Amino acid sequence: MRNLDRYRALLDRCSIAAALTIIGERWTLLILRGAFDGLRHFEEFQATLGIARNILASRLARLVANGVFERTPDPNDRRRIAYRLTEKGRSLLPVLMSLKQWGERWVCPEQGGPMLVDRQTRRPIAVIRVRSADGRPLALKDLLWVERNEVETAPVNEDRPRVS
Repeated sequence: MRNLDRYRALLDRCSIAAALTIIGERWTLLILRGAFDGLRHFEEFQATLGIARNILASRLARLVANGVFERTPDPNDRRRIAYRLTEKGRSLLPVLMSLKQWGERWVCPEQGGPMLVDRQTRRPIAVIRVRSADGRPLALKDLLWVERNEVETAPVNEDRPRVS
């Protein structure tokens, strides 16, 4: 039997909940998708997404305040503001790709739609999977919530190739 109090205490400090306060809303995820597709200006987001101006302004302000976007004057027209993904924002790409792949498999497999491919090979990207630090694919049964002080701290080289 699990110790439910310990488990609840671990999840009270879960980073998933914290991340969802920043990016966990439908329009926010669609704004991020637009940014990854090259949208930069308020008018582009508004016209492409069909989002109400007040909602768009609110979501962009939250993303800027949380360091996901930066607001800069457009170099081609200083009267316009460009929204650009920061490093923190660009690191959300695997999150969006995981959601896209999940949706393609479980929600709308018959829709087809555009595919995201490797620019160099024009082949589909690999399915995003949960992997161990050494690259082994992990299933749900292989995972465990633990306190940070219980985690093995051996350095991991994140740039090394992963096992497929």
